[in-house]
Amino acid sequence: MSGITLALILVISVLVALGAGTLIGVFYRKILGGRHLTEAEAKAALISDQAEQEKKSLLLDAKEEAIQVRSSAESELRDRRREFQRQENRLTQREENLDRRVDSIEGRERGLGDREERLEAAQTESEGLKERQLRELEAVASLTLQEAKDVILQKAEIDSQHELARHYYDLDARHREEADEKARKYIALAIQRLASDVVSESTVTSVSLPSDEMKGRLIGREGRNIRAIEQATGVDLIIDDTPEAVTISCFDPIRREIARVTLESLIKDGRIHPARVETAVERAAKEVDQVIRDAGDQAIFDSGVRGLHPDLISLLGRLKYRTSYGGNVLQHSVEASLIAGMLASELGADIQVSKAGALLHDIGKALTHEVEGPHAEIGAEMAAKYQISDPVRQAIEEHHDEDKGSVEAFIVVAADAITSARPGARRDTLDAYVKRLAAIEEVVNDFPGVDRCYAIQAGREVRVMVKPDQVDEFAAPKLARDIAKQIEVKLVYPGQIKVMVIRETRSVEVAK
Repeated sequence: MSGITLALILVISVLVALGAGTLIGVFYRKILGGRHLTEAEAKAALISDQAEQEKKSLLLDAKEEAIQVRSSAESELRDRRREFQRQENRLTQREENLDRRVDSIEGRERGLGDREERLEAAQTESEGLKERQLRELEAVASLTLQEAKDVILQKAEIDSQHELARHYYDLDARHREEADEKARKYIALAIQRLASDVVSESTVTSVSLPSDEMKGRLIGREGRNIRAIEQATGVDLIIDDTPEAVTISCFDPIRREIARVTLESLIKDGRIHPARVETAVERAAKEVDQVIRDAGDQAIFDSGVRGLHPDLISLLGRLKYRTSYGGNVLQHSVEASLIAGMLASELGADIQVSKAGALLHDIGKALTHEVEGPHAEIGAEMAAKYQISDPVRQAIEEHHDEDKGSVEAFIVVAADAITSARPGARRDTLDAYVKRLAAIEEVVNDFPGVDRCYAIQAGREVRVMVKPDQVDEFAAPKLARDIAKQIEVKLVYPGQIKVMVIRETRSVEVAK
């Protein structure tokens, strides 16, 4: 029991001590809390005083700022009022000015109305006067208004034609001076570097015989020898009364040449019979083929054109036996190639294209007996077949066309014309020569104002005498150009034709 009592006493003592400590702590806290409250109240009073002072200061600043803003606003308002007043004054002045202008315009309108009425009256009066004057003029001139207009238009047309002819005369003279100088230089440089034969070759169509007895041997028993020769060569053998000669007739020059070589071989051998004829024809064909190849190679060498297909060279060699207007086509082609190369070098064009185009421009004539169509188109097809370059093929195809697609094509045409037009290059029959001259003179005589005309120099030039009262000095160049164009349209001729218009005025007086 004593132990329990002690423990109980101890617990109670502890509880009493804890309660006393608690009371002491609460009392101490109250004392400290009073102190802190007093200090807080003092600080709050101080803060309240400071806030009151700041409030007063802010109110003063706000009042001062409000006064300044108000003063500024009142000043701006006064400025705006003054500006509005100035604008109102300007608007008032503008309104007054507009009113004055309206009054002035109205006055002008009234004046214009009166003036318009006077003008209408004057116009009516002038129209009446004009009608009376027209009637009087028609009566005096014996012409109606439409007739007078026609006369005036006719005179204006004549004057315009005269001015046009004069303008063309000036242009033609200026361009002719420039072009003639350059053309003379280029052509002279080209021609003086080439010397060619004047005498043209001709295809042999007759074979000489040692005696007339050989004619019977060529005919053979019942004509078997001549039939064998004609069948093997494809020609017509004409044996007539011509002494010691036979004539070979065929459109194909190659066949005609083979027949000539065959006949010469048979005549030289003396053994003439159908079997011998076949052997001689085969040998002659091989001989002519070799001559053709040699001629083609020689033409390539002479012209300096390289890179052609061997078959195309053989076709070129066939032109050795082709003639045109009595001239040898192969010789003409080589000559044109040389001249084209010289012209191209002077003009700065492609020399190889010009030379190749001129050398091959008549290659189609080698096949005209076998292929239908113009020789220019045939030549272009052959060039395409043997892979000739397009510029060369174009020059071949266009050398007879009016439109040319390249400078080299023009050069080929010029070279062809130069070689064809030189003296001795071509030979015509007398009938063809006379017909061409008559055709040229007929075309020229159709033009008004022509008095007389004469075709001279084998048809290379035509001189036109005009009537001076119908063709003046300015219309003469235009007439020459018109005649040249008409000749180009209506006639077919080799080379070029020069048209010369001559106008002569004579004044004659008699002294009495």
